[in-house]
Amino acid sequence: MTDWRLAKHPRLPGVSGPVLVVVMDGVGCGSHDEGDAVWLARTPNLDFLAHNALTTTLAAHGRAVGLPSDDDMGNSEVGHNAMGAGRVFDQGAMRINESIASGALFNGSEWKRVTSFARDHGQPLHFIGLLSDGNVHSNIQHLFAMLRGASRDGIEKVRLHILLDGRDVPATSALTYLDALERELASLNLRSDRDYRVASGGGRMKITMDRYNADWSMVERGYRTHVHGQGRAFHSTQAAIATLRDEQKGIDDQNLPPFVIVSDDGLPVGPIRDGAGVILFNFRGDRAIEISRAFDDDSFPYFDRGQRPNVAFAGMMQYDGDLKIPHHYLVSPPTIDRTLGEYLARNNISQFACSETQKYGHVTYFWNGNRGGMFDAANETYLEIPSDTLPFEERPWMKAAEITDATLQNLVTGKYKHARINFPNGDMVGHTGNYESSIVAVEAVDIQIGRIIPVIEKLNGALIVTADHGNADEMFETDRKTHLIVRDASGHARAKTSHTLNRVPFHIYTKAAELKRAPIKTQGLSNIASTVLSLMGYAPPEGYDPSLIE
Repeated sequence: MTDWRLAKHPRLPGVSGPVLVVVMDGVGCGSHDEGDAVWLARTPNLDFLAHNALTTTLAAHGRAVGLPSDDDMGNSEVGHNAMGAGRVFDQGAMRINESIASGALFNGSEWKRVTSFARDHGQPLHFIGLLSDGNVHSNIQHLFAMLRGASRDGIEKVRLHILLDGRDVPATSALTYLDALERELASLNLRSDRDYRVASGGGRMKITMDRYNADWSMVERGYRTHVHGQGRAFHSTQAAIATLRDEQKGIDDQNLPPFVIVSDDGLPVGPIRDGAGVILFNFRGDRAIEISRAFDDDSFPYFDRGQRPNVAFAGMMQYDGDLKIPHHYLVSPPTIDRTLGEYLARNNISQFACSETQKYGHVTYFWNGNRGGMFDAANETYLEIPSDTLPFEERPWMKAAEITDATLQNLVTGKYKHARINFPNGDMVGHTGNYESSIVAVEAVDIQIGRIIPVIEKLNGALIVTADHGNADEMFETDRKTHLIVRDASGHARAKTSHTLNRVPFHIYTKAAELKRAPIKTQGLSNIASTVLSLMGYAPPEGYDPSLIE
Protein backbone atom coordinates (compact mmCIF):
# COMPACT_ATOMS: atom_id res chain seq x y z
CA MET A 1 0.00 0.00 0.00
CA THR A 2 1.36 3.41 -0.99
CA ASP A 3 2.47 5.76 1.75
CA TRP A 4 1.29 9.09 0.39
CA ARG A 5 2.84 11.26 3.08
CA LEU A 6 5.39 13.77 1.82
CA ALA A 7 8.35 14.16 4.19
CA LYS A 8 10.07 17.45 4.77
CA HIS A 9 13.27 17.89 2.78
CA PRO A 10 16.31 17.34 5.04
CA ARG A 11 18.19 20.38 3.71
CA LEU A 12 15.88 22.60 1.67
CA PRO A 13 13.19 24.53 3.58
CA GLY A 14 11.39 25.44 0.37
CA VAL A 15 10.02 28.77 -0.82
CA SER A 16 7.03 30.32 0.92
CA GLY A 17 5.29 31.25 -2.33
CA PRO A 18 4.04 29.18 -5.25
CA VAL A 19 6.20 26.95 -7.44
CA LEU A 20 5.14 27.57 -11.04
CA VAL A 21 6.17 25.32 -13.95
CA VAL A 22 5.94 26.98 -17.36
CA VAL A 23 6.09 24.58 -20.30
CA MET A 24 7.03 26.35 -23.52
CA ASP A 25 5.68 23.69 -25.83
CA GLY A 26 7.98 22.98 -28.77
CA VAL A 27 10.77 25.37 -27.75
CA GLY A 28 14.01 23.41 -27.87
CA CYS A 29 17.71 24.24 -27.94
CA GLY A 30 18.63 24.46 -31.60
CA SER A 31 21.79 24.99 -33.64
CA HIS A 32 21.65 28.81 -33.64
CA ASP A 33 21.39 28.89 -37.41
CA GLU A 34 18.99 30.37 -39.94
CA GLY A 35 16.41 27.65 -39.26
CA ASP A 36 16.33 28.16 -35.49
CA ALA A 37 13.26 30.32 -34.84
CA VAL A 38 13.91 30.18 -31.09
CA TRP A 39 17.40 31.65 -31.47
CA LEU A 40 16.27 34.23 -34.03
CA ALA A 41 13.36 35.44 -31.90
CA ARG A 42 13.80 38.46 -29.68
CA THR A 43 13.65 36.93 -26.21
CA PRO A 44 14.92 39.37 -23.56
CA ASN A 45 13.19 37.52 -20.75
CA LEU A 46 14.57 34.09 -21.66
CA ASP A 47 17.96 35.77 -22.04
CA PHE A 48 17.53 37.19 -18.53
CA LEU A 49 16.80 33.72 -17.15
CA ALA A 50 19.81 32.25 -18.94
CA HIS A 51 22.06 34.70 -17.07
CA ASN A 52 20.25 34.99 -13.73
CA ALA A 53 18.60 31.62 -13.11
CA LEU A 54 19.93 28.16 -12.34
CA THR A 55 20.15 26.94 -15.93
CA THR A 56 20.76 23.68 -17.77
CA THR A 57 19.24 21.61 -20.57
CA LEU A 58 17.18 18.43 -20.36
CA ALA A 59 16.76 15.37 -22.57
CA ALA A 60 13.21 15.27 -23.93
CA HIS A 61 13.21 12.52 -26.54
CA GLY A 62 13.96 8.84 -27.02
CA ARG A 63 14.68 6.67 -24.02
CA ALA A 64 14.58 9.70 -21.71
CA VAL A 65 10.79 9.74 -22.15
CA GLY A 66 10.13 6.01 -22.59
CA LEU A 67 10.38 5.70 -26.37
CA PRO A 68 12.08 2.76 -28.10
CA SER A 69 15.30 4.49 -29.19
CA ASP A 70 17.08 7.83 -29.10
CA ASP A 71 16.22 8.27 -32.77
CA ASP A 72 12.59 8.80 -31.70
CA MET A 73 11.56 12.42 -31.30
CA GLY A 74 9.78 13.41 -28.12
CA ASN A 75 6.21 14.62 -28.09
CA SER A 76 3.86 16.48 -25.81
CA GLU A 77 2.13 13.37 -24.49
CA VAL A 78 5.21 11.49 -23.29
CA GLY A 79 6.92 14.71 -22.24
CA HIS A 80 4.12 15.69 -19.87
CA ASN A 81 3.86 12.08 -18.66
CA ALA A 82 7.52 12.20 -17.65
CA MET A 83 7.25 15.63 -16.04
CA GLY A 84 4.21 14.71 -13.99
CA ALA A 85 5.21 11.15 -13.09
CA GLY A 86 8.76 11.84 -11.93
CA ARG A 87 9.87 8.62 -13.58
CA VAL A 88 10.15 7.17 -17.09
CA PHE A 89 7.57 4.61 -18.18
CA ASP A 90 7.68 2.53 -21.36
CA GLN A 91 5.34 4.37 -23.72
CA GLY A 92 2.84 3.20 -26.30
CA ALA A 93 5.19 2.58 -29.21
CA MET A 94 7.50 0.42 -27.15
CA ARG A 95 4.67 -1.59 -25.60
CA ILE A 96 3.19 -2.25 -29.03
CA ASN A 97 6.57 -3.27 -30.44
CA GLU A 98 6.90 -5.81 -27.65
CA SER A 99 3.33 -7.05 -28.08
CA ILE A 100 3.83 -7.60 -31.81
CA ALA A 101 7.24 -9.23 -31.39
CA SER A 102 5.95 -11.67 -28.77
CA GLY A 103 2.76 -12.42 -30.68
CA ALA A 104 0.67 -11.31 -27.71
CA LEU A 105 -1.28 -8.82 -29.82
CA PHE A 106 -2.40 -11.48 -32.29
CA ASN A 107 -3.14 -14.04 -29.57
CA GLY A 108 -5.10 -11.51 -27.55
CA SER A 109 -8.86 -11.68 -27.13
CA GLU A 110 -9.50 -8.31 -28.76
CA TRP A 111 -7.63 -9.06 -31.97
CA LYS A 112 -9.49 -12.35 -32.21
CA ARG A 113 -12.82 -10.65 -31.45
CA VAL A 114 -12.47 -8.03 -34.19
CA THR A 115 -11.08 -10.35 -36.86
CA SER A 116 -13.59 -13.12 -36.12
CA PHE A 117 -16.49 -10.65 -36.24
CA ALA A 118 -15.48 -9.48 -39.71
CA ARG A 119 -14.75 -12.98 -40.99
CA ASP A 120 -18.01 -14.42 -39.64
CA HIS A 121 -20.05 -11.62 -41.26
CA GLY A 122 -18.20 -11.68 -44.57
CA GLN A 123 -17.15 -8.05 -44.21
CA PRO A 124 -13.73 -6.41 -44.53
CA LEU A 125 -11.40 -5.62 -41.68
CA HIS A 126 -10.87 -1.85 -41.70
CA PHE A 127 -7.82 0.03 -40.40
CA ILE A 128 -7.97 3.75 -39.65
CA GLY A 129 -4.89 5.74 -38.65
CA LEU A 130 -1.98 8.03 -39.35
CA LEU A 131 0.23 6.73 -42.15
CA SER A 132 3.77 7.64 -41.10
CA ASP A 133 6.72 6.51 -39.03
CA GLY A 134 6.73 9.61 -36.85
CA ASN A 135 6.21 7.35 -33.83
CA VAL A 136 4.21 10.10 -32.14
CA HIS A 137 0.66 9.01 -32.90
CA SER A 138 1.34 5.85 -34.89
CA ASN A 139 3.96 3.80 -36.66
CA ILE A 140 3.51 2.41 -40.15
CA GLN A 141 5.38 -0.75 -39.12
CA HIS A 142 2.62 -1.54 -36.63
CA LEU A 143 0.13 -1.35 -39.50
CA PHE A 144 2.25 -3.60 -41.70
CA ALA A 145 2.53 -6.18 -38.93
CA MET A 146 -1.24 -6.21 -38.47
CA LEU A 147 -1.88 -6.50 -42.20
CA ARG A 148 0.33 -9.58 -42.26
CA GLY A 149 -1.37 -10.89 -39.14
CA ALA A 150 -4.78 -10.42 -40.73
CA SER A 151 -3.71 -12.38 -43.79
CA ARG A 152 -2.30 -15.17 -41.62
CA ASP A 153 -5.64 -15.31 -39.82
CA GLY A 154 -7.57 -15.77 -43.04
CA ILE A 155 -8.96 -12.25 -43.48
CA GLU A 156 -9.66 -12.03 -47.20
CA LYS A 157 -10.62 -8.38 -47.50
CA VAL A 158 -9.02 -5.35 -45.81
CA ARG A 159 -9.75 -1.67 -46.32
CA LEU A 160 -7.45 1.15 -45.19
CA HIS A 161 -8.49 4.68 -44.25
CA ILE A 162 -5.25 6.61 -44.17
CA LEU A 163 -4.58 9.94 -42.50
CA LEU A 164 -1.71 11.84 -44.06
CA ASP A 165 0.87 13.26 -41.68
CA GLY A 166 3.24 16.01 -42.83
CA ARG A 167 3.49 17.17 -39.22
CA ASP A 168 5.56 14.64 -37.30
CA VAL A 169 7.41 13.83 -40.53
CA PRO A 170 8.45 15.98 -43.54
CA ALA A 171 5.63 18.21 -44.77
CA THR A 172 5.13 16.55 -48.15
CA SER A 173 6.32 13.00 -47.52
CA ALA A 174 2.95 11.24 -47.97
CA LEU A 175 3.93 9.47 -51.17
CA THR A 176 6.97 7.93 -49.45
CA TYR A 177 4.70 6.20 -46.97
CA LEU A 178 2.04 5.45 -49.56
CA ASP A 179 4.60 3.75 -51.82
CA ALA A 180 5.74 1.58 -48.91
CA LEU A 181 2.12 0.71 -48.13
CA GLU A 182 1.33 -0.13 -51.74
CA ARG A 183 4.33 -2.48 -51.86
CA GLU A 184 3.08 -4.22 -48.74
CA LEU A 185 -0.44 -4.53 -50.14
CA ALA A 186 0.86 -5.84 -53.45
CA SER A 187 2.78 -8.56 -51.63
CA LEU A 188 -0.29 -9.62 -49.67
CA ASN A 189 -2.52 -9.46 -52.75
CA LEU A 190 -0.36 -12.03 -54.53
CA ARG A 191 -2.74 -14.53 -52.99
CA SER A 192 -5.76 -14.75 -55.26
CA ASP A 193 -8.16 -14.69 -52.31
CA ARG A 194 -6.77 -11.45 -50.84
CA ASP A 195 -8.20 -8.01 -51.57
CA TYR A 196 -6.35 -5.41 -49.50
CA ARG A 197 -6.59 -1.77 -50.59
CA VAL A 198 -6.88 1.88 -49.56
CA ALA A 199 -10.48 3.11 -49.29
CA SER A 200 -10.24 6.72 -48.11
CA GLY A 201 -7.95 9.35 -46.68
CA GLY A 202 -7.16 12.97 -45.99
CA GLY A 203 -4.90 15.26 -44.02
CA ARG A 204 -4.74 14.75 -40.26
CA MET A 205 -5.55 18.40 -39.54
CA LYS A 206 -8.61 18.33 -41.81
CA ILE A 207 -10.33 15.11 -40.79
CA THR A 208 -10.68 12.62 -37.95
CA MET A 209 -7.85 13.65 -35.60
CA ASP A 210 -9.34 16.52 -33.60
CA ARG A 211 -8.59 16.66 -29.87
CA TYR A 212 -9.99 18.17 -26.68
CA ASN A 213 -13.36 18.79 -28.37
CA ALA A 214 -11.82 21.72 -30.24
CA ASP A 215 -13.46 21.08 -33.63
CA TRP A 216 -15.89 18.19 -33.92
CA SER A 217 -16.49 19.08 -37.58
CA MET A 218 -13.08 17.48 -38.29
CA VAL A 219 -14.31 14.22 -36.83
CA GLU A 220 -17.58 14.48 -38.70
CA ARG A 221 -15.76 14.90 -42.01
CA GLY A 222 -13.60 11.90 -41.20
CA TYR A 223 -16.54 9.76 -40.12
CA ARG A 224 -18.48 10.51 -43.29
CA THR A 225 -15.40 9.85 -45.40
CA HIS A 226 -14.35 6.57 -43.76
CA VAL A 227 -17.71 5.11 -42.78
CA HIS A 228 -20.14 6.33 -45.44
CA GLY A 229 -17.72 6.76 -48.32
CA GLN A 230 -18.88 10.33 -48.83
CA GLY A 231 -16.34 12.66 -50.36
CA ARG A 232 -14.50 13.63 -53.48
CA ALA A 233 -13.91 10.54 -55.58
CA PHE A 234 -10.64 9.34 -57.09
CA HIS A 235 -9.63 6.07 -58.70
CA SER A 236 -6.32 5.90 -56.83
CA THR A 237 -4.70 7.39 -53.76
CA GLN A 238 -1.79 8.69 -55.83
CA ALA A 239 -4.21 10.55 -58.10
CA ALA A 240 -5.99 12.02 -55.09
CA ILE A 241 -2.80 13.37 -53.53
CA ALA A 242 -1.41 14.70 -56.82
CA THR A 243 -4.66 16.45 -57.76
CA LEU A 244 -5.21 18.01 -54.35
CA ARG A 245 -1.63 19.27 -54.26
CA ASP A 246 -1.92 20.76 -57.74
CA GLU A 247 -5.08 22.60 -56.77
CA GLN A 248 -3.52 24.18 -53.67
CA LYS A 249 0.10 24.93 -54.42
CA GLY A 250 2.35 24.59 -51.37
CA ILE A 251 -0.18 22.70 -49.25
CA ASP A 252 1.23 20.35 -46.60
CA ASP A 253 0.02 16.77 -46.30
CA GLN A 254 -1.61 17.47 -42.94
CA ASN A 255 -4.02 19.92 -44.59
CA LEU A 256 -5.05 17.91 -47.66
CA PRO A 257 -8.87 17.63 -48.00
CA PRO A 258 -10.59 14.25 -47.60
CA PHE A 259 -10.94 11.85 -50.50
CA VAL A 260 -12.66 8.55 -51.27
CA ILE A 261 -11.33 5.83 -53.56
CA VAL A 262 -13.91 4.47 -56.02
CA SER A 263 -14.01 1.51 -58.36
CA ASP A 264 -14.57 1.67 -62.12
CA ASP A 265 -18.33 1.85 -61.55
CA GLY A 266 -17.90 4.97 -59.43
CA LEU A 267 -18.84 3.34 -56.12
CA PRO A 268 -16.67 3.65 -52.97
CA VAL A 269 -14.41 0.61 -52.54
CA GLY A 270 -14.60 0.52 -48.76
CA PRO A 271 -17.46 2.08 -46.81
CA ILE A 272 -17.83 0.57 -43.33
CA ARG A 273 -20.92 -1.64 -43.20
CA ASP A 274 -22.70 -3.78 -40.61
CA GLY A 275 -20.53 -6.74 -39.69
CA ALA A 276 -17.17 -5.07 -40.29
CA GLY A 277 -14.19 -5.11 -37.97
CA VAL A 278 -12.56 -1.73 -37.36
CA ILE A 279 -9.15 -1.05 -35.79
CA LEU A 280 -7.88 2.46 -35.05
CA PHE A 281 -4.13 1.91 -35.16
CA ASN A 282 -3.04 5.22 -33.60
CA PHE A 283 -1.58 4.64 -30.15
CA ARG A 284 -1.50 8.19 -28.76
CA GLY A 285 -4.65 9.17 -26.95
CA ASP A 286 -5.45 12.82 -27.46
CA ARG A 287 -6.29 12.73 -31.16
CA ALA A 288 -7.86 9.26 -31.04
CA ILE A 289 -10.53 9.81 -28.38
CA GLU A 290 -13.15 11.64 -30.44
CA ILE A 291 -13.22 9.27 -33.43
CA SER A 292 -13.34 6.37 -30.95
CA ARG A 293 -16.42 7.90 -29.34
CA ALA A 294 -18.03 8.25 -32.77
CA PHE A 295 -17.83 4.46 -33.11
CA ASP A 296 -18.48 3.49 -29.48
CA ASP A 297 -20.98 5.89 -27.92
CA ASP A 298 -24.68 5.07 -28.08
CA SER A 299 -25.60 8.60 -27.04
CA PHE A 300 -23.71 11.00 -29.27
CA PRO A 301 -24.62 14.71 -29.50
CA TYR A 302 -21.71 16.02 -31.56
CA PHE A 303 -22.96 15.36 -35.09
CA ASP A 304 -25.44 13.22 -36.98
CA ARG A 305 -23.72 9.93 -37.71
CA GLY A 306 -26.46 8.81 -40.09
CA GLN A 307 -26.96 5.07 -40.23
CA ARG A 308 -24.45 3.88 -37.63
CA PRO A 309 -23.06 0.50 -38.67
CA ASN A 310 -22.89 -2.41 -36.24
CA VAL A 311 -19.15 -3.11 -36.10
CA ALA A 312 -16.53 -4.62 -33.83
CA PHE A 313 -14.34 -1.61 -33.00
CA ALA A 314 -11.02 -1.53 -31.15
CA GLY A 315 -8.32 1.03 -30.58
CA MET A 316 -4.66 0.19 -30.61
CA MET A 317 -4.63 1.21 -26.93
CA GLN A 318 -7.11 2.55 -24.43
CA TYR A 319 -6.89 6.29 -24.84
CA ASP A 320 -8.63 7.31 -21.61
CA GLY A 321 -8.57 4.84 -18.75
CA ASP A 322 -11.02 6.75 -16.57
CA LEU A 323 -13.66 7.27 -19.24
CA LYS A 324 -12.96 3.83 -20.76
CA ILE A 325 -12.37 5.14 -24.26
CA PRO A 326 -12.50 3.02 -26.30
CA HIS A 327 -14.34 0.11 -24.76
CA HIS A 328 -12.04 -2.37 -26.53
CA TYR A 329 -8.30 -2.10 -27.29
CA LEU A 330 -5.46 -4.33 -28.46
CA VAL A 331 -2.57 -3.33 -26.15
CA SER A 332 -2.77 -2.08 -22.58
CA PRO A 333 -1.29 1.41 -22.08
CA PRO A 334 1.38 2.06 -19.46
CA THR A 335 0.11 2.16 -15.90
CA ILE A 336 1.48 5.45 -14.60
CA ASP A 337 1.01 5.71 -10.87
CA ARG A 338 2.09 7.93 -7.96
CA THR A 339 2.17 11.13 -10.01
CA LEU A 340 3.19 14.48 -8.58
CA GLY A 341 -0.39 15.70 -8.86
CA GLU A 342 -1.71 12.82 -6.80
CA TYR A 343 0.93 13.23 -4.10
CA LEU A 344 0.07 16.92 -3.77
CA ALA A 345 -3.65 16.22 -3.68
CA ARG A 346 -3.32 13.52 -1.01
CA ASN A 347 -1.30 15.93 1.14
CA ASN A 348 -3.91 18.68 0.77
CA ILE A 349 -1.51 20.89 -1.18
CA SER A 350 -3.35 23.17 -3.57
CA GLN A 351 -2.51 23.17 -7.27
CA PHE A 352 -3.53 25.08 -10.38
CA ALA A 353 -3.26 23.94 -14.02
CA CYS A 354 -4.01 26.05 -17.09
CA SER A 355 -3.57 26.13 -20.84
CA GLU A 356 -5.66 26.80 -23.89
CA THR A 357 -7.69 24.03 -25.49
CA GLN A 358 -4.88 22.73 -27.71
CA LYS A 359 -2.71 21.77 -24.71
CA TYR A 360 -5.14 21.82 -21.79
CA GLY A 361 -5.15 18.04 -21.58
CA HIS A 362 -1.37 18.00 -21.36
CA VAL A 363 -1.17 19.85 -18.04
CA THR A 364 -4.10 17.82 -16.69
CA TYR A 365 -4.68 14.40 -18.28
CA PHE A 366 -1.13 13.60 -19.43
CA TRP A 367 0.56 15.29 -16.45
CA ASN A 368 -1.57 13.12 -14.17
CA GLY A 369 -0.50 9.88 -15.85
CA ASN A 370 -3.26 9.61 -18.49
CA ARG A 371 -5.94 10.15 -15.89
CA GLY A 372 -9.03 12.22 -16.56
CA GLY A 373 -10.58 14.40 -13.88
CA MET A 374 -9.12 15.64 -10.63
CA PHE A 375 -7.70 13.84 -7.61
CA ASP A 376 -9.26 16.29 -5.15
CA ALA A 377 -11.52 19.03 -6.48
CA ALA A 378 -11.28 20.91 -3.18
CA ASN A 379 -7.55 21.51 -3.71
CA GLU A 380 -7.28 21.60 -7.48
CA THR A 381 -8.29 24.16 -10.09
CA TYR A 382 -8.05 23.30 -13.79
CA LEU A 383 -8.72 26.13 -16.24
CA GLU A 384 -9.12 25.80 -20.00
CA ILE A 385 -8.84 28.89 -22.21
CA PRO A 386 -10.74 28.20 -25.48
CA SER A 387 -8.38 28.13 -28.46
CA ASP A 388 -9.02 29.94 -31.73
CA THR A 389 -10.12 27.74 -34.63
CA LEU A 390 -8.28 29.89 -37.18
CA PRO A 391 -4.94 28.71 -38.62
CA PHE A 392 -2.23 29.00 -35.99
CA GLU A 393 0.18 30.81 -38.31
CA GLU A 394 -2.41 33.60 -38.61
CA ARG A 395 -2.56 34.00 -34.81
CA PRO A 396 0.93 32.99 -33.61
CA TRP A 397 0.39 34.68 -30.25
CA MET A 398 -2.52 32.26 -29.70
CA LYS A 399 -3.90 32.59 -26.13
CA ALA A 400 -0.60 33.14 -24.34
CA ALA A 401 -1.73 36.46 -22.83
CA GLU A 402 -5.02 34.99 -21.62
CA ILE A 403 -3.24 32.02 -20.02
CA THR A 404 -0.94 34.43 -18.22
CA ASP A 405 -3.81 36.66 -17.14
CA ALA A 406 -5.66 33.75 -15.59
CA THR A 407 -2.55 32.28 -13.96
CA LEU A 408 -1.43 35.50 -12.32
CA GLN A 409 -4.94 36.28 -11.13
CA ASN A 410 -5.06 32.91 -9.40
CA LEU A 411 -1.53 32.98 -7.98
CA VAL A 412 -1.88 36.38 -6.32
CA THR A 413 -4.76 35.03 -4.23
CA GLY A 414 -2.18 33.03 -2.27
CA LYS A 415 -4.31 29.91 -2.56
CA TYR A 416 -2.00 27.77 -4.69
CA LYS A 417 1.36 26.25 -3.73
CA HIS A 418 1.95 24.64 -7.12
CA ALA A 419 0.91 25.67 -10.61
CA ARG A 420 1.68 24.43 -14.10
CA ILE A 421 0.84 26.03 -17.42
CA ASN A 422 1.53 25.31 -21.06
CA PHE A 423 2.12 27.87 -23.81
CA PRO A 424 1.40 25.90 -27.04
CA ASN A 425 2.79 28.50 -29.43
CA GLY A 426 6.19 27.04 -30.30
CA ASP A 427 4.66 23.67 -31.12
CA MET A 428 1.36 24.51 -32.77
CA VAL A 429 2.83 27.28 -34.94
CA GLY A 430 6.02 25.30 -35.53
CA HIS A 431 3.94 22.47 -36.97
CA THR A 432 2.63 24.79 -39.70
CA GLY A 433 6.14 25.17 -41.11
CA ASN A 434 5.68 28.95 -41.22
CA TYR A 435 9.10 30.33 -40.33
CA GLU A 436 8.16 33.95 -39.72
CA SER A 437 5.10 33.10 -37.63
CA SER A 438 7.16 30.70 -35.52
CA ILE A 439 9.53 33.50 -34.60
CA VAL A 440 6.54 35.61 -33.53
CA ALA A 441 5.18 32.64 -31.56
CA VAL A 442 8.37 32.36 -29.51
CA GLU A 443 8.43 36.11 -28.94
CA ALA A 444 4.83 36.00 -27.74
CA VAL A 445 5.76 33.42 -25.12
CA ASP A 446 8.77 35.43 -24.03
CA ILE A 447 6.59 38.48 -23.43
CA GLN A 448 4.39 36.48 -21.08
CA ILE A 449 7.38 35.10 -19.17
CA GLY A 450 8.40 38.71 -18.65
CA ARG A 451 5.03 39.33 -16.99
CA ILE A 452 5.37 36.27 -14.77
CA ILE A 453 8.87 36.85 -13.37
CA PRO A 454 8.11 39.92 -11.20
CA VAL A 455 4.94 38.35 -9.79
CA ILE A 456 6.82 35.22 -8.72
CA GLU A 457 9.44 37.46 -7.11
CA LYS A 458 6.78 39.43 -5.22
CA LEU A 459 5.11 36.23 -4.00
CA ASN A 460 8.44 34.75 -2.81
CA GLY A 461 7.89 31.82 -5.13
CA ALA A 462 9.96 29.89 -7.63
CA LEU A 463 9.64 29.72 -11.40
CA ILE A 464 10.62 26.76 -13.58
CA VAL A 465 10.71 27.44 -17.32
CA THR A 466 11.25 24.47 -19.62
CA ALA A 467 9.79 22.66 -22.64
CA ASP A 468 8.37 19.22 -23.41
CA HIS A 469 10.25 18.77 -26.71
CA GLY A 470 11.69 20.80 -29.56
CA ASN A 471 9.98 22.06 -32.71
CA ALA A 472 10.39 25.78 -33.49
CA ASP A 473 14.13 25.38 -32.92
CA GLU A 474 14.48 23.60 -36.27
CA MET A 475 12.20 25.02 -38.95
CA PHE A 476 14.13 23.69 -41.95
CA GLU A 477 14.96 20.12 -42.92
CA THR A 478 18.61 19.20 -42.46
CA ASP A 479 20.70 16.43 -43.98
CA ARG A 480 21.36 13.79 -41.33
CA LYS A 481 24.95 13.25 -42.41
CA THR A 482 26.13 16.78 -43.19
CA HIS A 483 23.70 18.63 -40.89
CA LEU A 484 23.31 21.21 -43.67
CA ILE A 485 19.91 22.68 -44.49
CA VAL A 486 18.14 20.87 -47.34
CA ARG A 487 17.17 23.15 -50.22
CA ASP A 488 14.92 22.71 -53.25
CA ALA A 489 15.93 23.29 -56.88
CA SER A 490 15.33 27.02 -56.43
CA GLY A 491 17.62 27.20 -53.42
CA HIS A 492 14.84 27.67 -50.91
CA ALA A 493 15.13 25.89 -47.59
CA ARG A 494 12.69 23.01 -47.22
CA ALA A 495 10.26 23.59 -44.35
CA LYS A 496 10.27 21.17 -41.42
CA THR A 497 7.03 20.67 -39.50
CA SER A 498 7.98 17.87 -37.12
CA HIS A 499 9.47 17.79 -33.64
CA THR A 500 13.23 17.76 -33.13
CA LEU A 501 15.72 15.59 -31.27
CA ASN A 502 17.19 18.59 -29.47
CA ARG A 503 17.43 19.04 -25.72
CA VAL A 504 15.18 21.61 -24.10
CA PRO A 505 15.98 24.58 -21.85
CA PHE A 506 15.53 24.41 -18.10
CA HIS A 507 15.63 27.46 -15.84
CA ILE A 508 14.85 27.78 -12.12
CA TYR A 509 14.44 31.36 -10.95
CA THR A 510 13.78 32.44 -7.39
CA LYS A 511 14.91 35.11 -4.99
CA ALA A 512 13.41 33.26 -2.06
CA ALA A 513 16.07 30.55 -1.68
CA GLU A 514 19.70 29.78 -2.39
CA LEU A 515 19.91 27.00 -4.95
CA LYS A 516 22.71 24.66 -5.95
CA ARG A 517 22.63 22.35 -8.93
CA ALA A 518 22.69 18.65 -8.07
CA PRO A 519 25.50 16.60 -9.69
CA ILE A 520 23.28 14.39 -11.85
CA LYS A 521 24.77 12.85 -14.98
CA THR A 522 21.46 12.07 -16.69
CA GLN A 523 19.10 15.04 -16.77
CA GLY A 524 15.68 14.65 -18.34
CA LEU A 525 12.08 15.73 -18.03
CA SER A 526 11.45 13.07 -15.40
CA ASN A 527 13.68 14.99 -12.96
CA ILE A 528 11.23 17.90 -12.87
CA ALA A 529 8.72 16.44 -10.40
CA SER A 530 11.36 15.92 -7.71
CA THR A 531 12.70 19.40 -8.39
CA VAL A 532 9.24 20.91 -7.84
CA LEU A 533 8.93 19.08 -4.52
CA SER A 534 12.40 20.19 -3.45
CA LEU A 535 11.47 23.81 -4.14
CA MET A 536 8.38 23.30 -2.01
CA GLY A 537 10.49 21.90 0.85
CA TYR A 538 9.56 18.23 0.42
CA ALA A 539 11.73 15.17 -0.12
CA PRO A 540 10.96 13.34 -3.39
CA PRO A 541 9.05 10.05 -2.95
CA GLU A 542 10.86 6.76 -3.17
CA GLY A 543 11.60 5.75 -6.75
CA TYR A 544 11.34 9.24 -8.21
CA ASP A 545 14.20 10.39 -10.43
CA PRO A 546 16.36 12.79 -8.40
CA SER A 547 15.90 16.51 -8.04
CA LEU A 548 18.01 18.86 -10.13
CA ILE A 549 18.83 20.93 -7.04
CA GLU A 550 20.36 20.05 -3.69
